[in-house]
Amino acid sequence: MTEISAATLPSASRGLRHLLPFVATKRTHFILTVTSGILAQIATVTALATGAWLVGHAVQGASTTELTSAFWLLGSAVLAAAVFKWWQIFISHDFAFGLIEVLQVGIYDGLERAAPAYVMGRRTGELASVATGDADLMEWFYAHVLGDYIGAVIVPVGVLITLAFIQPIMALVLLPFLPLVASVPFWLSKRAGEQGNALLSALGLLNAEVVEGVQGLRELTVFGNCTAFLQRLMGRTRAVHVLQMRYGSRAGLEQAAIDVLLALGVLATVTTGLFLVSSGQMEFTYYPVAVVLAGAALAPITEVTQTARKLGELRAGANRVITIFHQEAQVADNAALSDTKVADGSVEFKNVRFAYGNARGPVLSEANFQLRPGETVALVGASGAGKSTCANLLMRFWDTEAGAIRVGGQDVKDLPIDELRAKVTLVPQDVYLFSGTIADNIRMGKPDASQAEIETAARLAQAHDFIASLPKGYETPCGERGLRLSGGQRQRIAIARAFLRDAPVLIMDEAVSNLDTENELALQTAINEIRKNRTVLIIAHRPSTIRSADRILVLENGRIVEEGRHDDLIARGGVYTRLIAEVPHAA
Repeated sequence: MTEISAATLPSASRGLRHLLPFVATKRTHFILTVTSGILAQIATVTALATGAWLVGHAVQGASTTELTSAFWLLGSAVLAAAVFKWWQIFISHDFAFGLIEVLQVGIYDGLERAAPAYVMGRRTGELASVATGDADLMEWFYAHVLGDYIGAVIVPVGVLITLAFIQPIMALVLLPFLPLVASVPFWLSKRAGEQGNALLSALGLLNAEVVEGVQGLRELTVFGNCTAFLQRLMGRTRAVHVLQMRYGSRAGLEQAAIDVLLALGVLATVTTGLFLVSSGQMEFTYYPVAVVLAGAALAPITEVTQTARKLGELRAGANRVITIFHQEAQVADNAALSDTKVADGSVEFKNVRFAYGNARGPVLSEANFQLRPGETVALVGASGAGKSTCANLLMRFWDTEAGAIRVGGQDVKDLPIDELRAKVTLVPQDVYLFSGTIADNIRMGKPDASQAEIETAARLAQAHDFIASLPKGYETPCGERGLRLSGGQRQRIAIARAFLRDAPVLIMDEAVSNLDTENELALQTAINEIRKNRTVLIIAHRPSTIRSADRILVLENGRIVEEGRHDDLIARGGVYTRLIAEVPHAA
């Protein structure tokens, strides 16, 4: 199973710097975030310095009158610090959550562009972990790192300059500690990145196991594997715990280094200040102010280093998010909307060659066939012959390596994808229903469809009677993946969805595999009715379904080897005869 990790990224695409371009979409919010943070820190420093000035002058015996103005300044600074801090928290999170929304939409767009190839082989729970957990993790970067780091440069420099005016020697003593404290998170940055990536990958795998366990609970129960699954889940949990401990140990080591440097910085400035006061080089009234300013210069840097401990996890999360966000499109959608219309429902495969890029080799090789408008054609062949590949290429989930596919006389590559998929609709064998109502799932074929149109499509798909018999009728929830319904019911809803789409070309890929004989016959009646106005390509194994087609195409070794009606092909005694003989219920 393919795992999502930083290793799948080109080296040029790694790092938090690739989250920065998104800031341009909310430039005003970013400026306000930085401004509010700087103002909050300035107000806090002002309040602390004023308080220290009051202490120094009170100790020296200043009168109440002399201290009154400073008291008013202290109160105003405290109030301003509170207001600016509230503003910073509000605007920074508004800024961060807005960008997280952009990231999550981008993740979905990336998956959509790269589907189905990128999604195949990846576990749903792991992809969900990126789309939710990793994207939410970026809140730390946008709300607590990006703006604060700018403030952690501007404010300490300003405070240091102010301290230099009061006592230059104390400023010089403090100066080396500022870059030292700021550099601590970078001492073990490589290890932090490796640990963060390992931790998020392990969390993604744990999430994937949980999702699969919930979805497969019936099978686990039936085969008595619940205990074994729980043990595997506990193993994943222990692996996450070990990685969390390693990550925490490294983060704790960084915090200890920060605390030591901070203490040494404060101790050095306090000691220097005492020496300067005792030697008469600085008045005692300014000593408390100088000490407070020294601490205030270190405070913003110390604050951001707290968040910097998460940089390893943030970098790993950013890698996983950006990997999906910048996925290249599986097929290029460069065709412009034009007045050119698809003439009819004809389909043509001309010298089509295609391979999935693995060791299997070409799936289709010089495949040639045509579907005439209004014709129902059955495409048959052994498992793995490439029948579903033909459907995927017609829908442009992949592009051909050579040759051309035309719909209504136009090459599918010359049609915008949305326009193509409005002309060609697919009912797959593996039907996916969302957890909404039956009506909502059918309405996906035509979002603005009326209830009457939905019911008409359901009747055509032989689904209306069973839907009407349900307690809530068309408002009955399908459940996740449609698991509240039987396999045949799910397929009939999917068929109704396709009928509602009313596309001129309809592909049914084993769409009747879960229907019983009675419902299959009823559905054949419906298909006979609707195919008068559309071209139908049926991919099937059931002889009863195949016989209903106007024409049968037999696919073998990547090309069409036989063509004709059922009785004619049986009479030839060729590939088709062998395929029919292999079907258990062929008789």
